[in-house]
Amino acid sequence: MSTVDLDKIVSLCKRRGFIFQSSEIYGGLGSAWDYGPLGVEYKNNVKRLWWRDNVHLRDDMVGLDAAISMHPKVWEASGHVASFSDPFTGCLSCGRYYRADHLNEAIWNSKWFESLKRRLANEKDAVAALEKWAAGDGKKLAPNLALVQRPDVVLALWKTHRANYRFVQSEFGELLDGIARTPDGTPHNPCPNCGGQMSEPRPASLMLETFLGPVRETATKTYLRPETAQGIFVNFDNVLQSSRKKLPFGIAQIGKAFRNEITPGNFTFRTREFEQMEIEFFVVPGTDEEWHQKWVDARFAWYQNYGIRKENIRLREHEQDELAFYAKRCVDVEYLFPMGWSELEGIANRTDYDLKQHSRFSGRTLEYFDEETKQKVVPYVIEPSAGADRSALAFLVDAYREEQVRGEKRVVLRFHPELAPTKIAVLPLLKKNSKIVEAATRICHGLRKHWVTVYDDTASIGRLYRRQDEVGTPFCVTVDVQTVGDENKPPDDEVTIRDRDSMEQIRVPIDRLEAVMMDLMAGRWAKAYSESPKQPVAGASA
Repeated sequence: MSTVDLDKIVSLCKRRGFIFQSSEIYGGLGSAWDYGPLGVEYKNNVKRLWWRDNVHLRDDMVGLDAAISMHPKVWEASGHVASFSDPFTGCLSCGRYYRADHLNEAIWNSKWFESLKRRLANEKDAVAALEKWAAGDGKKLAPNLALVQRPDVVLALWKTHRANYRFVQSEFGELLDGIARTPDGTPHNPCPNCGGQMSEPRPASLMLETFLGPVRETATKTYLRPETAQGIFVNFDNVLQSSRKKLPFGIAQIGKAFRNEITPGNFTFRTREFEQMEIEFFVVPGTDEEWHQKWVDARFAWYQNYGIRKENIRLREHEQDELAFYAKRCVDVEYLFPMGWSELEGIANRTDYDLKQHSRFSGRTLEYFDEETKQKVVPYVIEPSAGADRSALAFLVDAYREEQVRGEKRVVLRFHPELAPTKIAVLPLLKKNSKIVEAATRICHGLRKHWVTVYDDTASIGRLYRRQDEVGTPFCVTVDVQTVGDENKPPDDEVTIRDRDSMEQIRVPIDRLEAVMMDLMAGRWAKAYSESPKQPVAGASA
């Protein structure tokens, strides 16, 4: 489990303007989030780097921005209308709904089960532990659980069959069978919210319907797209003819998608409205396995290139029973989120299924003619599919640190410089000194031509440093009395640069500031530090 508390991330995001609850003044809308002033810059940086590295820096990639509203036949051809659903189950007591295939995870992480695990861990006598819990926390956290409502009956079974029981995770199912039973003694799945009995699973469509036209009775029913991929497939021939690309080549797209999730949650991790970053990479059949592995390796490395620690990221191969019926292979990049290991990106070998389906439904041939072999082929497709919101959350969680500096807690986001929403903060040491303010303002305007730069004089220099640490600003530039001079000393025309991660400081001439910043943004702090006069790291300004 990650050591980062998700509640701390949510609090920081709201306090510092990264992410807000949508429509908060009206009580909020579940699973909907708004990116604030820093959040929009940060998320745009994630998308910009993805686009630059996967499109601009490659010869075999082009981009696309397809419409969210598409012809309803698109979703029939893709199979979404018929089969894009998840099994769900509902609590017969409190009415909460959950994805059936995620129910055990929800129970394991529920408040009442966490409380029960703690009680069992601290008591040698399991029956006594269950009895105490049912009479105490159980009544408050799981009032509809059989153990709470009928403790005598349930505990009598425990005394008969599990007198020497010691809870371990591998016996999770056995524990649930013992504490969640119908009045006739049949075990059932308990509700993660209240402990009540869950219904039998049944399918729920994940498609969000909408109508195009001013009068609903005559309007065309369509869907908000559940993925961006189909917009690429239906434009395959348009892109092929206009760009004159040869196989292998790819089409990339960043855009909104919508899914009627049964159990959205965990902040921005699972929402009903989200942003995808997808590639459909078309290859000659027979070369697909090689290209699939290349994309797995490339995408796994990409996250680490921008700061994800290797101990927090892994690859997970899909088992055969997990694969979509059309997929030849799929590998997930997983990240250790605060709620555990979860998918960050999927890289799938989708074979030729999508192009053939759209050919069949549309009557249009979607093939590639190889000029060298004089043969037509339906390309296979490799699909690296990532979420912009989920990637942004992973980078933020991984950057979060709490450190002790001279007996005080320092919260810092150790963003890669290219991900940081603000690159430089210019800080006047004395806001009442007009010369310092004028110099700081002039320097700030000059730096803004190259980097996102802010000016801040609303607190003491120590507080300003801490504020910039907490939002991940890599470098602070401080303008002081030495910079502008006073009646006792002439100006030295130098400023202090402070590094966020090491808190080290160097003194740099103003006329060299932009050149030095170029080095720093490229990760060469050690070089700049070795070549420049050092400044002491004062306790108040660290």
